[in-house]
Amino acid sequence: MRYFLQLSFKGTGYHGWQEQSNASDTIQEVCKGALSKVLNHPVKLAGAGRTDTGVHAEMFYAHFDSEIENLAGEKNKWLHKFNSITPFTIAFQDILKVQPDAHARFDATSRTYRYDISIRKNPFLHNNSLFYPHPLDIDKMNKASVALKKYKDFSSFKKTHSNNKTDTCTIKSANWEMQGDKLSFTITADRFLRNMVRAIVGTMLNVGNGKYTHAYSFFLFSVFLYLSGIMFKPEQRGF
Repeated sequence: MRYFLQLSFKGTGYHGWQEQSNASDTIQEVCKGALSKVLNHPVKLAGAGRTDTGVHAEMFYAHFDSEIENLAGEKNKWLHKFNSITPFTIAFQDILKVQPDAHARFDATSRTYRYDISIRKNPFLHNNSLFYPHPLDIDKMNKASVALKKYKDFSSFKKTHSNNKTDTCTIKSANWEMQGDKLSFTITADRFLRNMVRAIVGTMLNVGNGKYTHAYSFFLFSVFLYLSGIMFKPEQRGF
């Protein structure tokens, strides 16, 4: 039987979701170990996508197979067991029985990232946001967000030497919103490239601080900046 697992995690201290040969502290490895121990059989766990080092997830899906038939029917019991042996930085929230060919990554229709910025010194935002206490024109940044939807090729925003089969992404929505001391950028797309959201945020901050005078020119100029290695990419501070 195949199951979808809904979870959330705080990415601080982890090298992202994806297992890596040179890093043992990944979310996927911790989760896979917990499931294998509780279910008493080896578990292969496939996530809906990768996350960068330090990135958090409020709602993340992964799938796994098990011969145990009633995991979803007795989800509360199994979720309690899974959560009892994982750190507080990882929380299992739901188990769903799905079709045998369902895939957490390939069947996902969209993904949403939120990048938080604190514009004033705030101890409650310190560990979960980028501190950027400089004037920003949010209206201009939102115009740039609308411009994102006109493009499909985001190769200038990916991590260099990434081995993607395609650099094409469809942006469904993107906007900036201020709430108190926190400025948030929320973006939804069918897929994202590695480091893509960070690169977009860094470039848009340059739109907001006046380095780019036209909301559309930032996208074209970003190709030169990225290839020159001088594009501003803020720290990983997203959900």
